[in-house]
Amino acid sequence: MQATRPEQSQNAFVKEWVSWGAGPRAGQALVLAAKAHALMNERLSVIPDDIHWAARPVLRHRILLNFGAEAEGITPDGVVERLLTDLKR
Repeated sequence: MQATRPEQSQNAFVKEWVSWGAGPRAGQALVLAAKAHALMNERLSVIPDDIHWAARPVLRHRILLNFGAEAEGITPDGVVERLLTDLKR
């Protein structure tokens, strides 16, 4: 969740576009959603695909973009997708 917060993120695009990032409860919600997705797919453990599946619905309403990002057409889903891409590396 720290990667979504401009004051703690290592990503320049987060510092540029995000006013307010996800809090600790977002992490809890992400873990629970990923666990539920794993169970729905008949697995007892979470894999990275479960996290990726849950990330956008869990985080999109918890990330507040600044005016500059909105003017450029950036969406919270776009920020989450870019964070997920960076995490894969």
